[in-house]
Amino acid sequence: MLDVEAVLAQMTLEEKAALCIGATAWDTSAVERLGVPAITMADGPHGLRRTTDANLLLTQSLPATCFPTASCLAATWNPALLQQMGEALAEEAIALRVDVLLGPGVNMKRSPLCGRNFEYFSEDPFLAGEMAVALINGLQSRGVGACVKHFAANNQEFQRMVISAEVDERTLREIYLPAFEAAVKRAKPWMVMCAYNKVNGVLASEHRQLLTDILKQEWGFEGVVVSDWGAVRDRVKSLAAGLDLEMPGPKPSHARAVVEAARAGLVAEAALDDAVRRVLRLVDKARRTPKGGDFDAEAHHALARQIAAEGMVLLKNNGVLPLTGVASIAVIGRSAREPYFQGGGSSNVNPTRVDAPWDALRQHGAAIRWAYAEGYPADGSPRQEFIDEAVRVAAEADVALVFAALPPLSESEGYDRASLDLPPAQVSLIRAVAAAQPNTVVILNNGAPMVMSAWIDSVAAVLEAWMMGQAGAGAIADILFGKVNPSGKLAETFPLRLEDTPAHLNWPGEAGKVRYGEGPYIGYRYYDAKALPVLFPFGFGLSYTTFAYTNPRVSATTFRDVDGVTVYVDVTNTGAVAGKEVVQVYVRDRQASLPRPPKELKGFAKVELQPGETRTVAISLDFRAFAFYHPKYQRWVTESGEFDLLIGASSADVRHTVTVALESTVALPCALDAESTVREWLADPRGRAVFGPLFEQMRREMARVMGAEAGGEPIGMDALNFMLDMPLVAVLGFQEAALPAPAEAVVAGLLAKVHGGA
Repeated sequence: MLDVEAVLAQMTLEEKAALCIGATAWDTSAVERLGVPAITMADGPHGLRRTTDANLLLTQSLPATCFPTASCLAATWNPALLQQMGEALAEEAIALRVDVLLGPGVNMKRSPLCGRNFEYFSEDPFLAGEMAVALINGLQSRGVGACVKHFAANNQEFQRMVISAEVDERTLREIYLPAFEAAVKRAKPWMVMCAYNKVNGVLASEHRQLLTDILKQEWGFEGVVVSDWGAVRDRVKSLAAGLDLEMPGPKPSHARAVVEAARAGLVAEAALDDAVRRVLRLVDKARRTPKGGDFDAEAHHALARQIAAEGMVLLKNNGVLPLTGVASIAVIGRSAREPYFQGGGSSNVNPTRVDAPWDALRQHGAAIRWAYAEGYPADGSPRQEFIDEAVRVAAEADVALVFAALPPLSESEGYDRASLDLPPAQVSLIRAVAAAQPNTVVILNNGAPMVMSAWIDSVAAVLEAWMMGQAGAGAIADILFGKVNPSGKLAETFPLRLEDTPAHLNWPGEAGKVRYGEGPYIGYRYYDAKALPVLFPFGFGLSYTTFAYTNPRVSATTFRDVDGVTVYVDVTNTGAVAGKEVVQVYVRDRQASLPRPPKELKGFAKVELQPGETRTVAISLDFRAFAFYHPKYQRWVTESGEFDLLIGASSADVRHTVTVALESTVALPCALDAESTVREWLADPRGRAVFGPLFEQMRREMARVMGAEAGGEPIGMDALNFMLDMPLVAVLGFQEAALPAPAEAVVAGLLAKVHGGA
């Protein structure tokens, strides 16, 4: 065990600077004379990319289990399953001598075009946070560190190292930070990785508000803030901002710059010492877990199959699935034999093995007559002879299974997607096959939403199989044949058109900036607020059984925000087969002083039920379930009033609504000032107390002048409503002759009373 303070006291300035910069592409720097070893990091998060050469970033990696990517993981809505996956990842990290896994990624899916969306969980910060906490807890329970990334507002790949995410404080706090906050506060990851991009003009690696004020001081993060690989421009500025460890290394020029800055007093040595302490604590944690040995590749492959099956989402089914009593099946599409199971970039895993759907399917039906057609050539171009062959085998079968996937290299770190469409050749293939075979089932492999209007009405069923990992082929077969009842639910909205998406008019930015003009209205929040139809809503997913929700109730109909409330509902499996259902609870604020989305996910639970079985599901909602971030007060606030608790099977399938009354315990300083409007004065209890009598006098005088007492409105307007959103000083300015002092002085006097009594 390292005595951190004793080691720190003996370190030279040069050793301190070197310790805070990597020694290789993946290793920290050792201080051999003081017994401080190096530790090793590896890419993740859905499998280890442990390179064979520590000095190279992009090189061959050792075999490891390729689990499904995050878009599939989130669709399980099953934190317990992700915890198991974290434990398995830790076992592989130990075997491959890795101390910290670089993941999970919890950035929001602002646009479905982001090339790295397959690595991120959701468009919803609450769901993303729950998934991240579970995965981190599993990983770190076995003595391997997690590194949450990319902090913060890294929601596109276009110009990711230079673009500035221009986002207002409320949106940042309500949408883009909560998943990080949940991970840091509840799972205590060993590391947090800063993003490449700028946030409001400041590089994330040099962003003191993010790295120190919020992450370390407000949230209490005790681990190491590490750069994304190559994100540091100025090591001295980044150190002063709170970035503890720069990767990759070596960077002797950056180490020298730190030493020179410390000696010149340009950076406080206390800041350097804090970074050194954090790195030493990390090294001490890592060395407590002995490394080496083997992992059970077969058991992990089986777990990957289970996770993939639980994350796959049945989007459409006219009754053709599950496949029973089928004599012949046509399997169509190159991805049935050459599976598209993971994306490109730093998360690309060298799998221990890869199952192909063509092989996995045939294991389910020895008596079935099978046929295969390639469907489209390797280059993806439309070729009529391929379509003709597919139509022929489809017409001769009882069912056609069309495997559709985005082309290789289309979803990757480093660049964004150009559209939400399948390649034209595959669209033509689906339409032609469906015209020849009414029992056509489409199986999709992709990492993010797709548009389907060109073909979905013509097919019998659609299974969203995602980037399914190395064992996903078996999961597809399990679902198609009914061995597994699908229970996945979408963790992101599938739009009808790209043009409907919230960020469309502000994507991908220009002149080095991308404006988050949609504010907190991303994903279903936006579609709800705009009343826009979608292809498939957030939280949606079909099953081979049905579920009834009855007897909704709450622990209290009136409660204090700090006490929270628990929602209960009885869920019954009303079908003939066992299944799992995801019960979702959304919160709607009936009246707020700031605009809020129509509803927001604040709780969920996944329950497994046998046919006819009923279970009571309990979902607890805490202070934050009802709070919003108020930029004027720079804090989370609640407001007393009524809230609707919406219990449903998706964001668009609300089964019950329970209304509760919240009593706020938040004591806010008075925010009234010389520019506050009449409405704001009346909304603030202290403002209303001192301004109320004057307001009544103003209202009576206005009624007299405007002729309202005689039933007239001489200029055809509601004068009272007209003045509510004017600054009080401006309203009083029109009546200054009747005031005892100038309008500015009257307002100043009112403010003195308000703030004096605060």
